[in-house]
Amino acid sequence: MLRRYLRTLLSLVMLASFSMFGVAVTTGTAHADDCYTWNRTLGQGTSGEDVRQLQIRVAGYPGYGAVLAVDGEFGPGTKAAVTRFQQAYGLSADGIAGAQTFSKLYALQDGDCTPAHFTYAEMNRCNADWSGGAVSAAAAKANALQQMWKLEALRHALGDRALTTSSGFRSHACNNAVGGAANSNHLYGRGIDLVGTPSYCEIVKQARNHGFNEILGPGYPGHSTHAHLGSQSSRYWSASSCGI
Repeated sequence: MLRRYLRTLLSLVMLASFSMFGVAVTTGTAHADDCYTWNRTLGQGTSGEDVRQLQIRVAGYPGYGAVLAVDGEFGPGTKAAVTRFQQAYGLSADGIAGAQTFSKLYALQDGDCTPAHFTYAEMNRCNADWSGGAVSAAAAKANALQQMWKLEALRHALGDRALTTSSGFRSHACNNAVGGAANSNHLYGRGIDLVGTPSYCEIVKQARNHGFNEILGPGYPGHSTHAHLGSQSSRYWSASSCGI
């Protein structure tokens, strides 16, 4: 927490310096970060690994029913997601990722690139090395990272109320042990089960705005005691008790 506080303070100091001295923010870095540092302003037409890293972090802001492609190409969808992220945090909402946007992202992420309120450990209660699923351990962990950033957006939209995961990545053995579906998104690191508060209906209704195209909740068989969020190639939402 102290490290995150210091990063936030440094971000504010840097932004104040930009304003006071008229430093152009189209080049150079906002400041070095433990996880990832952006070195240029990003807008429509830019591409590269820095765009992909940005997309991972704003993937939770694609708009109702949409999913943001994490492809390293800054197109209209990325601009819209950046704009929504900026609006969510009270930044100047122009859809261009510059010093202000990056400073907020730095304040939100920890040194391992996970968002402030979620960890790899809570996304994998199955084993220590992410092995045994439907994809490589590296792919499963990378998928889980994207899901965590979507959860961070969902959490913020729900009034910054804590979200509690009960299950994330599962190996085939872990999935079989709990009676999971044969091709469950949990096997790919893309599935998340949430318990506790907010209510499951609050969660699944709001999740429709944050890039989850698999949403299961009360009213769907076996989901009266948790909300399930996932990512896949096609949309499937079902929580009839919540009007979905």
